[in-house]
Amino acid sequence: MTPSRPSIVVLTLASIALWAGHASARDQIRIVGSSTVYPFSTVVAEEFGRSTSFKTPIVESTGTGGGLKLFCAGAGVKTPDIANASRRIKTSEIELCKKNGVLKITEIKVGYDGIAIARSKESSSIDLTLKQIFLALAREVPTPSGGFAANPNITWKDVDPSLPDVKIEVLGPPPTSGTRDAFNELALEGGCKTFPEIKALKKTDKTSYKRICHAIREDGAYVEAGENDNLIVQKLVANPSALGIFGYGFLDQNRDRVRGSLVDGIEPSFDNIASGTYPVSRPLFFYVKGEHIGSIPGVSEYVNEFISEKAIGDYGYLADRGLIPAPSDERKQVRADAEAGKTVELAADH
Repeated sequence: MTPSRPSIVVLTLASIALWAGHASARDQIRIVGSSTVYPFSTVVAEEFGRSTSFKTPIVESTGTGGGLKLFCAGAGVKTPDIANASRRIKTSEIELCKKNGVLKITEIKVGYDGIAIARSKESSSIDLTLKQIFLALAREVPTPSGGFAANPNITWKDVDPSLPDVKIEVLGPPPTSGTRDAFNELALEGGCKTFPEIKALKKTDKTSYKRICHAIREDGAYVEAGENDNLIVQKLVANPSALGIFGYGFLDQNRDRVRGSLVDGIEPSFDNIASGTYPVSRPLFFYVKGEHIGSIPGVSEYVNEFISEKAIGDYGYLADRGLIPAPSDERKQVRADAEAGKTVELAADH
């Protein structure tokens, strides 16, 4: 016998009530995203768990892209409350969020970080320019005839006679990583733009410009080593001839094992990143799902802990872990935006 329409309505309402019960039952914040922001977020989560009546949040290192994909999958108990990011959210990600009912996204800039290019302390340092980084890792490089060809450079000496005769082997993050996105934009494109003919291409053919300036070679010189930056450090110790790419915080915490390369003659140091003189520097963020504020206990309180002066201030406990504090006026603006629940807009793409 076919069930009557009223029975279907009653069943649907019961399902909604059941879902709502599960949603209100979750009493632990869930955070996903950037491996670079992960250690800072974990420290804040632990402090938050110790100093409040809320449970310590669950923090997962999924990479920026993977985290924002989970974050934007929808609103509700099965989706994360916060996404850590080592780059700004993209228009395509904002659109995905909106498509899935996540309409209230607040951006929190927590400070700055530099992307280090490092090597085992058992090896001599290799100091590089942005141009040399591009010539070592780009998929295509300029040819003497004015065209482009697959990267032929096998050793660092092939890139520049002043560099050692050592095989190019660089361990770095995968495409889902915000560190990879930032490295492509700041280091690879930074070196790409040193060639006037490529820089001019940006005005006439942006698609070709981005293909040349952002594409990393896939012939083994660049090795995708996963989202775990600690694992890259371990691999550098095991393979002293390789170089690795990861956030400054991991360099700072492992100075007994690895050394950072100068880039364009500038050391990856706290002061150089804070002043903006180190050429491979970037801001760090996390994104808050406004739909979960009030329904998932502790979200607002966690945000307030993270953006407090005792955490992200000049002498905050995150500075001790390698975070480069933002200027005081930026920190004040972040707090004002968080308190107002200011949301990102589609026009905010970068």
